[in-house]
Amino acid sequence: MTPSRRADGPSDRQSAPHTGGLSRRHFALGLPSALLATGCAAPHQGTGRPGDPIVLTLLSHYSSGELREALQGPVDEWNATHDRVKVRTKAVEFTDLLTTFMVRQAAGQGADILHPYCLWNGQLVRAGVLRPAPSEHAEEIRRGYREAAVGAASVGGRVYGYPTEVQTYALYYNKRLLREAGIGRPPRTWRELEETAYRTARRDRYGNTLVQGFGLSAYDDSTTVGQTLALLYAAGGAFVSADGRSTAIDSPAGRAVFDLEHRLVVKGASAPGVNVYRAFPSGQVAMVVSAGWWTANLKALMGRDYRDVGVAPLPVPVAGGKRATLSTGFMLGVNTASEHPREAWEFLRWLNTEKVSVKNAGKGAAATRMSSLQVSVGSLTGRADDMRTLLGDGGDPNLRPFLDALAYAVPEPNVPGAQQAKSLLRKNIEALWTGQQSADEALRTTRRQVDQEVSRSW
Repeated sequence: MTPSRRADGPSDRQSAPHTGGLSRRHFALGLPSALLATGCAAPHQGTGRPGDPIVLTLLSHYSSGELREALQGPVDEWNATHDRVKVRTKAVEFTDLLTTFMVRQAAGQGADILHPYCLWNGQLVRAGVLRPAPSEHAEEIRRGYREAAVGAASVGGRVYGYPTEVQTYALYYNKRLLREAGIGRPPRTWRELEETAYRTARRDRYGNTLVQGFGLSAYDDSTTVGQTLALLYAAGGAFVSADGRSTAIDSPAGRAVFDLEHRLVVKGASAPGVNVYRAFPSGQVAMVVSAGWWTANLKALMGRDYRDVGVAPLPVPVAGGKRATLSTGFMLGVNTASEHPREAWEFLRWLNTEKVSVKNAGKGAAATRMSSLQVSVGSLTGRADDMRTLLGDGGDPNLRPFLDALAYAVPEPNVPGAQQAKSLLRKNIEALWTGQQSADEALRTTRRQVDQEVSRSW
């Protein structure tokens, strides 16, 4: 699951993940102390001889609470039913995950199975950490998952792993605030979005924000960049060019998004300094763009007031426009340094493609273990058939727009410099919001900085 789960905003678990960029050429010499955290006990690393099983290590950010327990369930099931190959889980905090992958690899201590944020895949492939999926597994992945999930798990057209958590972005809105402003339905176009934002925004007589009409937030990379890229894709734009060597945001679509956000801030409908993760559950934000992981969070936080929450597809610039939005995600792949890649891929196939019966979902209902794991903690996967089975007709209707968006979502670019490019984009968006740059200046600066980063010879 994405590292975006806490009452006041994204935690160390993804919405949209948030992490500082790793130095591109130099890595710390010592391993993070968090690496000592492990899952259930398992035999010491073996050779595969009778009585001495192979032990695969799986390194993820599922380090505590419900996430750790959810992953441990199928791992324990595998270990109880397989004598020759066992799996041991290891975990670190999300903020340490990329560094740990790279440091362990450099030290010759890489885990057999890795669970990266897909934004990092280009960097991990370029560094020789991820092994391409064998053809039979790549075909299963292409056949079983939505296009956005497959794209996120691929680099240069080659599939590198099984998608796990997949998050799409949509529009959350407060039904009560819209109703009080005389608005009967969520906006469908950007014009309606602006009108709704201005009509629902409220300030006190001193100019302090009481209600944001549209929540823009400078909370972290994922919040700031995620909502902007979702709007960019809805406008038919792109952040990085198809060949991954330059940015494509300095375009009519990029300018339209930056102009929209600038107007919302200048006219008082948005206050980027306000933490939307606190303000929206408190009824102080009418609308905000975010990912599907937040639904379960809001339900737990808001209690009875959750009935005021609605979710709609992301508005498009003009009526009848083609839908698009952002998707982010994670995947499970195999380390190039693993001595047992065949066994590692077989475990991943079992976890991610083999279907088992689903309780309370009707006779004969079945889904994969990974999809069941994700839904149990309020998340989604890129397997639309599993999601329909697990969510059922009686599930939370606020999850449906995120499931529908799997059909038209666009994955984050995962070129080698993607993490740093994301951080650079965030700085320029915030400069736009605070009036330090005009829309044109922010676009030009982003283009210059990101072009330098993604065209770097890594």
